[in-house]
Amino acid sequence: MSTRKTLVKAAVPVLAAVAVATVAVGALSGNSPSQDGKPTAKEESRSGRGPAAPAAVADPANPAMWKLPIETYMVSRADARLVSSSRDSVIAECMKKSGFPNWVPAPDLPALGGKSETDWRYGIHDAAQAARRGYHPDAAEQQAYDKAMMAGAVDKSGADPKVLRGCAESAGTTVPTVTRSDLVERIKGDSFKASEKDPKVTAVFAQWSACMKAKGYSYAKPMDANDDPRFNDPHSVSDVEIATAKADVACRAQHRVEKTWFDVEAGLQTKAIKANQASLKEVQAANRDTVRKASVVAAAH
Repeated sequence: MSTRKTLVKAAVPVLAAVAVATVAVGALSGNSPSQDGKPTAKEESRSGRGPAAPAAVADPANPAMWKLPIETYMVSRADARLVSSSRDSVIAECMKKSGFPNWVPAPDLPALGGKSETDWRYGIHDAAQAARRGYHPDAAEQQAYDKAMMAGAVDKSGADPKVLRGCAESAGTTVPTVTRSDLVERIKGDSFKASEKDPKVTAVFAQWSACMKAKGYSYAKPMDANDDPRFNDPHSVSDVEIATAKADVACRAQHRVEKTWFDVEAGLQTKAIKANQASLKEVQAANRDTVRKASVVAAAH
């Protein structure tokens, strides 16, 4: 069961998917560009002309409020939604002019699980949530998500697939899609894997494991509990799961597992960012340009 959840678009048929063009939604990071397209002072620092942005911890007790350095080079969730809705507006106008006024874009799936890049990245951390749902997302969120998945996003407008594809392609000249940077994703993935092997992290894993052992649970590291096959059913939360999750969160808090893990990963990302400044600056510039174009469209509507 994955703990690093992100917002996704609703499943759509192949032809309809061309129109909504999947948006790689990043975490809550960065600032929107200035309306004239010129970087702000803060953006100058983040663009690669200054030092890499450090990790941020808005609330030491809440991992969901932490921000990894690589997030500086990702489009925020809010900006990704702006780009998606702006593209949808452009496509809808094109479809209307082409004789299909009833076409509507596929809806977003409701949010499920982690609400930021770091929320659930290192596992569960909310004691109250663990006591209610174990390792599962909020019940209402899961229900809304399942309902949307069952309903699907089938295009019932009767639009000509070729016209739809053409409108989607032409929308790219006005508002490009937000593309997932392979470099950013590689840094995110590599830093997570490397952090698990760092001596500081393995030491705190051992402390957590001993804590869990004293409570009657045998797991080598936190994600082993989270990924226990017994807890994989998305529609069933057992008493055993809840008891395990409660012990897990307590041991995490006692030994500061998430913060230690986060600090190590942030350090690894900072080194990777410094080694790839030129390429990451290009990624950031492209993101900024895409969001600027989306802002222009949004303002006109």
